[in-house]
Formats: sequence, structure tokens, C-alpha cells
Amino acid sequence: MAVRASDPENETPNGLNSRATALTRAMAGKIRLDEGQYVKLKQLNLRMLSTMDDLKERFAADPEIRDARMAEAQVSYNMELALMLRPAQLTAMQKSQENMTALGSISQQ
Repeated sequence: MAVRASDPENETPNGLNSRATALTRAMAGKIRLDEGQYVKLKQLNLRMLSTMDDLKERFAADPEIRDARMAEAQVSYNMELALMLRPAQLTAMQKSQENMTALGSISQQ
């Protein structure tokens, strides 16, 4: 089993807490979250990032399985996120994701 580098400032492997905080803040900047939603979203993001890191490590030798498991994790994350947000927030989040996808498509051309 591989030993993960620890970030003593965050007390989580590889600065997971910092990454989750940054992701949550970025998302909160796009949709208006109340304090309870912010806390729940940060916990959700922390779990998702941890899961993704774990899958990358466990299935490094099998990209096909890794990608399938990561897709399953993403679907689960999206479902939990949808249950957490109010309809207007969900719409704002979806528009933000569409814009990011469109920007990615343009930059790859």
C-alpha cells in the first residue's frame, strides 16, 4: 500500500481539505449558498476528491475500470448535489458547467 504525503496544515492526505475548500468557494461564487449548504457542499466535495484520489491510486494499472468507477462516482456526486441545492441554484450550477464545457471545447479547437 502506498504511503500518501500528508499536509500537516490540513491534516488530510495531499491537502485534500484545501482542495475541497477551494472547490467549494469556487462553486459558492457561482451559486448562492446559505451557510448550511456551504458546509454540506464542502463535505460532499471532500468525499468526492478523496474518492477520486483513491480510485486513481487503486486502479492506476487499469484505466478502463478506473474511468468507469470515476464516472459512477461523478453520477453519485451530481445526484447528491442536486438534492442539496434549490432549483434556482441547480439551474445556475448547470449553466456554469455548460459554460465551462463550451470554453473547453473552444480552447481545444
